[in-house]
Amino acid sequence: MMRKNYYRKLAFMGMLLIVLLAFQKYTSTEKEDFPELKFIAENSVPLTLIDFDPNDLDSKQWKNLGFSEKQVLTILNYKKIIGGQFTSKEQLKKCYAISAEKFTELESFIMLPETGKDRHFEKFKTNERKVITISEKFNPDKLSASEWMEMGFSEKQAEAILKYRNYLGGSFVSREKFRECFIISPENYSKLEPYLLLPAKAPDNFKKSGNQYAIKSQIQYHSFDPNTLDPDGWKALGFSEKQASTIVNYRDRNLRGSFKSLEDIKKCFVISPEKFQELSPYIKLNTDTGQKQETDFSKTDLNAITFKQLLEFGLDEKSAGSIIGFRKKLGGFVNKQQIMDTYNIDKDIVQKLISICQLNTSNVPKYTLTDAPEEWLKNHPYFKYSADKIIFYRISNSEDAKIWKLLKLKPEYEARMRLYIK
Repeated sequence: MMRKNYYRKLAFMGMLLIVLLAFQKYTSTEKEDFPELKFIAENSVPLTLIDFDPNDLDSKQWKNLGFSEKQVLTILNYKKIIGGQFTSKEQLKKCYAISAEKFTELESFIMLPETGKDRHFEKFKTNERKVITISEKFNPDKLSASEWMEMGFSEKQAEAILKYRNYLGGSFVSREKFRECFIISPENYSKLEPYLLLPAKAPDNFKKSGNQYAIKSQIQYHSFDPNTLDPDGWKALGFSEKQASTIVNYRDRNLRGSFKSLEDIKKCFVISPEKFQELSPYIKLNTDTGQKQETDFSKTDLNAITFKQLLEFGLDEKSAGSIIGFRKKLGGFVNKQQIMDTYNIDKDIVQKLISICQLNTSNVPKYTLTDAPEEWLKNHPYFKYSADKIIFYRISNSEDAKIWKLLKLKPEYEARMRLYIK
């Protein structure tokens, strides 16, 4: 009897153990990780992407890149908020309507610098990568533009290096200052650094005693009114073309057309304290605002109208700046509709302006595809994205008609390019 009870207990314990094992297995399957599911939208068609500038895309073209109508509106509104133009990939990436995955997909096709800091450097890039070669130690203060070019820099880069040296007063002073020249990339600097015959750091009193490095000016100064000088007038006073344009823009945009005091002139960042000291005895500032010249807009040419005149007509600074900037890039307007197509303008006021003003297109540069300068093709808003193809095709084709066929452009793109073709 005792043995029978023993076997019963043993059988019960065995069954209990089986139940526990089964329960454990069952509960563990509930915790089992299932593979992650990805849902594919019905309309997810692989995109055929080409290089593009996001600043040139309209809402339809954004949709063609796979964005919804709501996302496109968000992107275009974001573009307006940041000033009407994307300046870098970094800035575009911040738009929350563009997901990280979508940006990664598009990134290699976006024709923008990586960061805003690269914008100045972009101007001096060339399609051709030149190798910088140095064979002996040298003093960069002594080199001419041609010698920088022999070293491997482009003509524009060489000019910019000399301008930067002149900006410092005619001497790089130290390796530290030389390194700050934005044209010289970190890689090129690392190649040049062992050969530089310059002290490591600028002296502590460099800023205060900058005159000791300055080149004596040979300009014959005369009395002048800074409120009447155009860019050529400022260039005659020793400023570069870019500096002259900056001074005129500063006066016309920031100060609404006139310097009110010597302090206003002094605040313009391209006029160094040393240069201001040279100029100040000759400045005859006319602050009389009683005489207000009114423009007869019916006789004004839209290809010659100034920033100041646009403000006088009633446009705000943003609209006036956009019109002047776009006109400069084009080399002049060919028809009035181009002005209406300009970004960031008050279209109602501009419509009134173009209905009153004249448009003289006689001075607008036009070329054939076969004789257009390479620089013009690469900088013109209508041609720059087809410039490399045009330059390549015209090597073996001497007729415009054949080049147009090879380009295979959309009709609307070809139509606007033809505005600037002879």
